[in-house]
Amino acid sequence: MIGIFEAALELQEFCDSEGWESCFIGGIAVQRWSQARVTRDVDITLLTGFGREQPFIDALLDHYTARNADAAQFALRARVLLLASPSGVGIDISLGALPFERLVVERATTFEFAPGVGLRTCSAEDLMVMKLFASRPIDLRDAEGIAVRHDKRLDWGYIEEQLVPLAEAKESPQILRELERVKKLSSTL
Repeated sequence: MIGIFEAALELQEFCDSEGWESCFIGGIAVQRWSQARVTRDVDITLLTGFGREQPFIDALLDHYTARNADAAQFALRARVLLLASPSGVGIDISLGALPFERLVVERATTFEFAPGVGLRTCSAEDLMVMKLFASRPIDLRDAEGIAVRHDKRLDWGYIEEQLVPLAEAKESPQILRELERVKKLSSTL
């Protein structure tokens, strides 16, 4: 796990040195806001906007190793750049451009995971939105963990405000049913 945090700190320092806006999502944010679990990669949202991704991709590919042969084209198509740190830790960079992604980065705060390892992570609410949107079994467990640990402090109105349009765009009303289930779970504790 130490290697993950070291790779994340190096990535954050690189992004900051470039003047880029970013924050950690995924497993690192889960370590902060939900139940601790093993994570094998570093997930980060990097604000690139639409149509301005290439300079970010080029700089990152100059600094890191690509995990797939067609990394730049894949990133432009899928909006995720798959890299590896010098120590071999997987890095998934989401090329952020949506208003929600901007909010995620703007609302991020630094958390010290270990002495000298302060990482900017998304808020608990934004992580909840992302986990419910993804709705894989592991994501739903993470969402439950966030609700259990932080229920009284969560802004459920904000979560719903952000999640409704995303669920509608995905045409997945079950996402909103999961939100209600997780809210009920947290209120029974």
